[in-house]
Amino acid sequence: MNAWEFWIDRGGTFTDIVALRPDGSLATAKLLSHDPAHYADAAAEGIARLRRADPAPIASVRMGTTVATNALLERKGAPTLLAITRGHADALVIGHQARPDIFALEIHRPAPLYAAVIEIDERLTASGEILRPLDEAAARAALTTHYNAGLRSLAIVLMHGWRTPAHETRLAEIAAEIGFTQITPSHLVAAVIKLVPRGETAVADAYLSPPLRTYVDAVTAAIDTKTLLFMQSNGGLAAASHFQGRDAILSGPAGGIVGMAATGKTAGFTKLIGFDMGGTSTDVSHYDGHFERADETLVAGVRIRVPMLKIDTVAAGGGSIVHFDGARLRVGPESAGAHPGPAAYRNNGPLTVTDCNVLLGKLQPEYFPALFGPTGDQPLDRDTVTQKFAALAAEMATTPEAVAEGAIRIAVETMAGAIKHISIARGHDVTGYTLACFGGAAGQHACLVADALGIPRIMVHPFAGVLSAYGIGLADVRILREATLNLPLNAAAQPGIAATLAQLTTQATTALTAQNLSFDHIETHARARIRYAGSDTPLELPLADATEMAAAFATEQQRRFGFTATTDGLIIDSLAVEAIGISRSATAVSAPLPTTPPQLLARHPVVMAGAPHATPFFARETLPSAWSQVGPAIIIDPSATTIVEPGWTVTVDSHANLILTRTTPIIPQNPSTTSDPILLEIFANRFMGIAEQMGVALQTTAWSVNIKERLDFSCALFDAGGNLIANAPHMPVHLGSMGDSVRAIRDARAPTPRGICRGDTYMLNAPYNGGTHLPDVTVITPVFTIGATPAYWVAARGHQADIGGTTPGSMPPDSRSVEEEGVLIDNVLLVDEGRLLEAETLALLSSGRYPARDPQRCLGDLQAQIAACARGAAELLTLGETFGH
Repeated sequence: MNAWEFWIDRGGTFTDIVALRPDGSLATAKLLSHDPAHYADAAAEGIARLRRADPAPIASVRMGTTVATNALLERKGAPTLLAITRGHADALVIGHQARPDIFALEIHRPAPLYAAVIEIDERLTASGEILRPLDEAAARAALTTHYNAGLRSLAIVLMHGWRTPAHETRLAEIAAEIGFTQITPSHLVAAVIKLVPRGETAVADAYLSPPLRTYVDAVTAAIDTKTLLFMQSNGGLAAASHFQGRDAILSGPAGGIVGMAATGKTAGFTKLIGFDMGGTSTDVSHYDGHFERADETLVAGVRIRVPMLKIDTVAAGGGSIVHFDGARLRVGPESAGAHPGPAAYRNNGPLTVTDCNVLLGKLQPEYFPALFGPTGDQPLDRDTVTQKFAALAAEMATTPEAVAEGAIRIAVETMAGAIKHISIARGHDVTGYTLACFGGAAGQHACLVADALGIPRIMVHPFAGVLSAYGIGLADVRILREATLNLPLNAAAQPGIAATLAQLTTQATTALTAQNLSFDHIETHARARIRYAGSDTPLELPLADATEMAAAFATEQQRRFGFTATTDGLIIDSLAVEAIGISRSATAVSAPLPTTPPQLLARHPVVMAGAPHATPFFARETLPSAWSQVGPAIIIDPSATTIVEPGWTVTVDSHANLILTRTTPIIPQNPSTTSDPILLEIFANRFMGIAEQMGVALQTTAWSVNIKERLDFSCALFDAGGNLIANAPHMPVHLGSMGDSVRAIRDARAPTPRGICRGDTYMLNAPYNGGTHLPDVTVITPVFTIGATPAYWVAARGHQADIGGTTPGSMPPDSRSVEEEGVLIDNVLLVDEGRLLEAETLALLSSGRYPARDPQRCLGDLQAQIAACARGAAELLTLGETFGH
């Protein structure tokens, strides 16, 4: 086909363009997203520049954009009216019971997105029975009042509208008659249970869609093509006319994951960890043959309930500031930003991670674009970097090189911790994965991050610097539809499952074909979310018959959380159907590889692994297929630098990817016994990260609202003597006494004939032994290394919804004895050498004059605490293998 295709990622700072020329070759361009002095729109300008040599027609344009994200962050969406069931006007403001920053002395809650709210006189039951008919006259009057005040965007959120949308549909018809131009009924954006996230999503869509539509219309007018597609947060494309605000939050980053998956598949890798490191932050993602999506995503304080590709972001990038606080070397989370930028940028900026690489010789000014200084044409300033590191090293009584390497290690620990959060914490063994690097700075730290995680292989695509744009070109058109079922997982539920599956499949395929695009064929995939009865945290699995899904649930539960309860009482929470329009195979396109010998640019002294090395620098575009080089080595290309650390070997595959493999085993480190500001920060981050992983496991698997939403729990690590090592930023009241509980268990158990055994876990809530009030039950696990006594302890304390007593909750005000407050648990064995004492625990919770009212729910939370302790113990053992026990 003699025509152009353009794949564009319009970011906040730069717009990346990958173009498929009419002759089948690829071209790239990078422009500032905002440069009004030179052009009106970066995408249109980039297309025009590339077409100057060949003005062939444009077959299609595919784009990712941050327009919706920026409108949300900057609160520049359309003034929106919220219409909600009477009595719930403040439901979205009240929101959840979560307290995400419990140590904050002053809480700043984000303002609601809607400008006004009206209450609609109507009410349906969960089963669809009309309790109060829709008062159409009152609704019309209220809508008209706000329309006359200038509001044109409306979000409709009615109680149980997800199941019975009749009232929402009628209200939308009335609003359209009045003249509202953007109407978002909640059942069309998220046909799932839970009023608050469904409502927040509807409001976000009504708020963001108008500015997004304005931008889409402008692009449509500026670009001469009949096929304009936009990237959605779920990893699929949508026709411009069907691109909605709710689906645009991760439009650009989603392209990077699609590109990673497609290029990894071409190279033969299907298990990938995405590592996208920029100047301010690092995005990480997980791919294991299918896209991993989050059902709810919190963006700028707004909870959006639509499937989005799961991307975790951590404040660690090339611009992360390096400083010494008098005891520990700190890296980030503050960033130098684009201005003043790192010290090497000649704007009197602070020392950053980028400056560390300049000092160590990993970044050579002669291979870096000369974009700095007052005139914007000077190279990196190595002299200033050297002077500033010398001053910092003198303050720390060490060498500049040691400070720089230490700072990089600290940044690497932060990034590795983010990857653990989306992989190891979810039960994935990363040693079988490939680290896929993209973004400007990922290649500089890839080997070190891989070593921190035990990942043996790294892949750097030739378009790694523009992989989000490249991935948009390889994406398919996708439509997702989901619905809540809430049925027991058994054969009797099969008719209901089949009916919902047929309905969702029809909805998804109809929405796909309504976009008037041509496809080679359409595929549909169905997945089910399964959970324990009483829990509301499901696991997503491929749809199958009840027996297969129950078995798959048990396997996934064991892999992810380390325990499995009985599979009786499983619930199929919801179904999701994805329709995919396949128009061509997603295959990577690349230029022919050179056949001449590679170009050695020079050898420079570079400090790696604590020692200087005469390191060869190669030009990437000159590397032929099958070329190989043992590290240390550094490979330069126009948009990135890839550093091959000692112990690693780089090879060029047939698709021009750089494949780095660990060829020399990592030697465990022996940390100094003296105070070291660098190791102190590394271990502080590691220990904190372990405690936080424990908290994630506990929150994810817990049954009670107290733990899942209010976050009324704490996780911590202790040494052999029961002294606190580290705790995550959880409930302050728990942390001061948890050590007493650990020591109470240790002192009581160690002298007994049975002693403390591997695989044991204990529980305690006694106020006499470190407990607080009785609902706060502490689960404690000893961690053994090479000896017969515990080397560490891990503990998780969670507030049970009810532990018995004369009244539900905690501490009845008229109680005169402990038993009136609930079931007293003092040094009780919960897991006996790996075996959960389920019957014994239920009997204990059901004992006494005032037993627990729902022992099974208590047991569910205790199992979640066991899972948290198991996660902490495993990570402590891994840390010991790296640094020595």
